[in-house]
Amino acid sequence: MSNEINSGSEKAHPLVYQIRIKGHLGREWTDWFGGLTITLEDNGDTLLTGPVVDQAALHGLLKKVRD
Repeated sequence: MSNEINSGSEKAHPLVYQIRIKGHLGREWTDWFGGLTITLEDNGDTLLTGPVVDQAALHGLLKKVRD
């Protein structure tokens, strides 16, 4: 499954992903997660939101979350 929309010679645009994490992360983690927006939700979860350029970058991001 590709996360890029590309028709002809148009440049591909990264999709914006939202990843929900149980528990709150501090804002200092923004750089660790490649500049994704960190939103602390009222239910105690953290929502990471932002563009991811391709599947390899998404897998790397998910690995960081797991670790």
